[in-house]
Amino acid sequence: MLKPNSKIVFEYVKENEANGITAAMIAEATGLPVRSVNGIVTSAFQRKGLMVREEHEIELEDGSHDKVKFIKLTDEGRAFDPEATEDAE
Repeated sequence: MLKPNSKIVFEYVKENEANGITAAMIAEATGLPVRSVNGIVTSAFQRKGLMVREEHEIELEDGSHDKVKFIKLTDEGRAFDPEATEDAE
């Protein structure tokens, strides 16, 4: 079973990934520190193949460009049940 903060991050990503979300956006929406969000994504999800970070270039308001990493679920992540008591390993 996921830890409470991991479940919060997972549910947020699952509901919002189509909008292109970053760790900073998750942190702002959930009230968790960005550092915690990054740690959760890496250790609880990315290493298990449930989420990926995809680099994209975005245009800023001033017309310049910046690279950001959007967090998305993998197919395995979409099929993952956060209520399961054991990892699907």
